[in-house]
Amino acid sequence: MGSDTNSFGSPNHEYEIVKDIMIDIKTEPEDPMNTTKNNIYRVPCNLRKLNKDAYTPQLVSIGPLHYGQKKLKPMQAHKLHYLNLFKERVKGNIGALHKFKAFLKEKEQEIRQCYAEKLFCGQKGKKEEEEKEGDDNNVAVLKQTCLDDDDVILKQTWLNKSVQRDLLLLENQIPLFILKELYNSVVPKTVNMRNKFIEVAHDYFECFHPYKKIKDEKQDSDHPKPSGNNNNSDSYLQKKPSFRFERVKKNWKNDPVHFTDLIRYFYLCKEVTDHQKGSFSCVLKTATKLQESGVSFEKVTVRSLLDIKLEKVKILSWFLCLGCLPKSSYFKARLQIPQLTIDNTTECVLRNLIAFEQCHYSNQPYICNYVSLIDSLIHTKDDVELLVEKEIIVHELGSDKEVATLVNSLCKHVVANKTCYKKIINDLNKHYQNEWYRTMASLRLVYFRDAWRASSTLVGIAVLIFTIFNFCRVVKLVLDLDQRQPNN
Repeated sequence: MGSDTNSFGSPNHEYEIVKDIMIDIKTEPEDPMNTTKNNIYRVPCNLRKLNKDAYTPQLVSIGPLHYGQKKLKPMQAHKLHYLNLFKERVKGNIGALHKFKAFLKEKEQEIRQCYAEKLFCGQKGKKEEEEKEGDDNNVAVLKQTCLDDDDVILKQTWLNKSVQRDLLLLENQIPLFILKELYNSVVPKTVNMRNKFIEVAHDYFECFHPYKKIKDEKQDSDHPKPSGNNNNSDSYLQKKPSFRFERVKKNWKNDPVHFTDLIRYFYLCKEVTDHQKGSFSCVLKTATKLQESGVSFEKVTVRSLLDIKLEKVKILSWFLCLGCLPKSSYFKARLQIPQLTIDNTTECVLRNLIAFEQCHYSNQPYICNYVSLIDSLIHTKDDVELLVEKEIIVHELGSDKEVATLVNSLCKHVVANKTCYKKIINDLNKHYQNEWYRTMASLRLVYFRDAWRASSTLVGIAVLIFTIFNFCRVVKLVLDLDQRQPNN
């Protein structure tokens, strides 16, 4: 947003409306006593040094913290192109744009307070403007883009995904209430795809939903399609919230403050947030160690990613060796973990959510707690192999060792004094420390690992019993014969 001309060099008067409210960074830090409304932060340096690329936009900036970086200049042309497209859509509502400008000025202090760094309003220096005007490459890209009627970003999948990735970063945010006001007051109602901007944002970032298998078809039964002409029915289908959005909305007490906060709400669920948090007592054993004590790992696909449970029937679980029999789940200590898919975006998403919780939700570190629990289960590639075998982890990385390295690095320098999984951790550690459970688990792993081995074991036991029975029978016959023989 550093140029004041449109794609063909003529003055862009609509752009002048927003130019003078451009926000930049000032070097002085924000007053430490005025941080109650901060929600957009610089990632702490101890987290950033682990993987700085995971927190830095690669293509586009929308917030002030990374504006003006050299590597982001090419996308400025596309941003101006989108400004021109937006201008065309609202050209009959210029008065609303002026009202929006007044709204921004009125909310200036509130906008400043959203950032943990002190900001100031103003234009770029003369030298930088001259550099932008002399950037022939950007001008060429801009003209080519504006002559194309297609949406270049949405047309190219890799570019669309890269922009989505940049827009979820903690350091690349603007307050969501600004976008809500723009959507409600400036965008014509006739082109609104959703009733609220938060629904639009949810739909855009839905690819980052951790439990994608919840089908939207359920909403068709919950919200039957209205009768009438096709136009009204299609408009209804466009504007009704998705079933997944309604599910997510149930999990938040306050509206999200920006895109990173919205994606964090994708992960939360009442089953976890309603749990009483407790301080850490001890470290959880690894997945392979827990398996040696008889804990069975089960994949779950219908629950929220954070909704981990330990199911165990106290009396029946004493006979863990019978857990391999059909319909014998009641004999097991079952750790039910929703399936975690690890792809090329997982690290970036989790790192930014963790950083956001470290800065903003220190008393509600649910994502930190979840990642810490998974990290405790995984120490080596053997632990990953076990979880992959149980389909609890599905990954697109090169090897199981890479998964272990990734997971182990996520929690470095992360501080969380409380966990919502305190009861599960304590119950699992008590289970591991029980000698009887470990003995029964050894019997199960050696003799009852699967149906074939169990059947062989049972056959062997039956043969042994039959052999002992015959031996006792023979001994009894011999003794009876001895008693019947007359004495000499």
